[in-house]
Amino acid sequence: MNDFGGLFQPVKIGSMEVKNRFVMAPMVTNYCESDGTVTDRLKAYHKARAEGGVGLIILEATYVHPCGKGFSNQLGIYRDDLIPGLKSLVDELHPYGTKIAVQLYHSGRQSYTTVTGTPLIAPSPIACPVCREMPMEMTKDDIGRMIEAFGEGARRAKIAGFDAVEIHGAHGYLVNQFLSSYSNKRGDEYGGSLENRARFPLQVLKRVRDEVGRDFPILYRLSSVEFVPGGLTIEDTKAFAAMLVENGIDAIHVSGGVYQSAAMIIQPAAVAQGIYVENASAIKDAIKGKVPVIAVGRIKEPAMAEEIIAGGKADMIAMGRPFLADETFVSKLMAGKSQEIRKCIACNQGCIDRLFMDQDITCLCNPLVGKESQYDLAEKADKKKKVLIIGGGPAGLESGRVAALRGHEVILYEKSLKPGGLLNTVILVPYKEEFKDLADFFISQVQKLGISIYLGREVDEAIIDEIQPDVVILATGSRPVIPDIPGIESSNIFTAEKILNGSSFGHNVAVIGGGASGCGVAEFMSDRGSKVTVCEMMDDVATDMGVLDKALLMERLKEKGVEILTQTPVREIQTDRLVVDKKGRHEVLGNFDTFVLAAGYESDKRLEKLLENKKIPFYKIGDCAEVRKMIEAIHEGFLCAYEL
Repeated sequence: MNDFGGLFQPVKIGSMEVKNRFVMAPMVTNYCESDGTVTDRLKAYHKARAEGGVGLIILEATYVHPCGKGFSNQLGIYRDDLIPGLKSLVDELHPYGTKIAVQLYHSGRQSYTTVTGTPLIAPSPIACPVCREMPMEMTKDDIGRMIEAFGEGARRAKIAGFDAVEIHGAHGYLVNQFLSSYSNKRGDEYGGSLENRARFPLQVLKRVRDEVGRDFPILYRLSSVEFVPGGLTIEDTKAFAAMLVENGIDAIHVSGGVYQSAAMIIQPAAVAQGIYVENASAIKDAIKGKVPVIAVGRIKEPAMAEEIIAGGKADMIAMGRPFLADETFVSKLMAGKSQEIRKCIACNQGCIDRLFMDQDITCLCNPLVGKESQYDLAEKADKKKKVLIIGGGPAGLESGRVAALRGHEVILYEKSLKPGGLLNTVILVPYKEEFKDLADFFISQVQKLGISIYLGREVDEAIIDEIQPDVVILATGSRPVIPDIPGIESSNIFTAEKILNGSSFGHNVAVIGGGASGCGVAEFMSDRGSKVTVCEMMDDVATDMGVLDKALLMERLKEKGVEILTQTPVREIQTDRLVVDKKGRHEVLGNFDTFVLAAGYESDKRLEKLLENKKIPFYKIGDCAEVRKMIEAIHEGFLCAYEL
């Protein structure tokens, strides 16, 4: 256990003893049937985390009534005929000593009628600023029916064999909507004062308690701060936490945010790690430690988790995305192999970015997420092959790792002096430093697996003839696009990569291209004192970023004075000026001392013809196949190597 012994002490939540302090936070997967039925895919996904040593798994937000459904393939607990599937899931996980809770949930106004099939309901007829559909104000009868739905959900959970339930009172969903004056403008006994706004949540708690009995643990997840005008503050939630304890809650799970402040629910890398630890500590003090408090929110480092427990700031640590990135996080830590943990990099590309498009979740770092029953890396390939991988970026490194695990002989060539490819540039972009965790994992794994790695050598015909591979994986990546613009050869023009890697630049900079690369390098230079103007030909910038990352980036660029010009294609580069079509008008922008190209990337296909002529089987993965995001590159690397 090394220095992490505190994390492996058992803890009691009511009558339930959990074997360690780790909680797998609830995350909607979209792995279920459209009616909310448990699937084999959902079971395999959770089984891997239970087998990996997590003390308590809280299943995803599970809707207690069809009008409270938030996603197309979300888990449901609104009908008795769903119980057998839920029981089969619980029975699959219990042999690993993991306790299983289910999170009882209703979306309220944070959904869409295309998902619920019925009109949305909420405490007040106010549309969520994100979902933008007007809900119906709940009548007293509606309130009674939803309280009953939560109670019935709890009854089903107990029958199915769950060890506990958690009431989802966070993140702007129905229970939270009643508690917050941001979303609750009622004039009756359910609105106004904190005591009135707490009435519905406490009635839900009472109804759940009536169904499950005194000895069955009930947890409550709350948004300690909402980060919206008129929203909940920590003072509000400290007072409400005391009410929860007075009304018999068994544990409090401290989170934050609502859909309008969604970046504070599922925090991108630009948000500090451990963001809600102090709020959890404040709530623990407010309730005088009478029940366990669970801290959540960008806790990914074992040392931080141990410090939280040792310092008495919380009693348990909830992690969501870290258990996507590495299902064996806990077992590795217990075995003293913390350096082998594949850490979450808070990129959100595979999880929340996909979920917000109502797709099933995965993980950029871990292609096995959601496919646990399809692939077994402990199983060797039928025939051992000599595999030459050309390119040591994320796609090449992942393919090398998987091919070696499958028993193949792997030789990897990388033309630069350092493996990692574009990862080595990405980590230089502001708030992308945690991509280094992924690079370090890949490099340590290929070294551990004994892969032959040759750096600083570009593959040519002689190398291929010498190796005589059975198969080649092309992972040569991409090169920056150099647009055909008059003046493009000037000496004061640099690619974004060169700027990030140390080329000097001036005080008045124009960036040509407003994708993630252009906006990232713009912030990089702004942070170093330059006045930056971004010219983008499309209607919007950073369209290749997830919504949460983009929202925070746009706020920062505005605060830093970066000027963003959309619908502004560049027609010519002069000595210190740009000739542009600014929203259809011919203009000259002047007084620049540096121009930066961020016009995208193009596939590097230089070796394809050679391999075709030699009739060597080869596969293209990542950007050399098609320029896309890193998640596609890594997943293609995994799949290609697995199927060799």
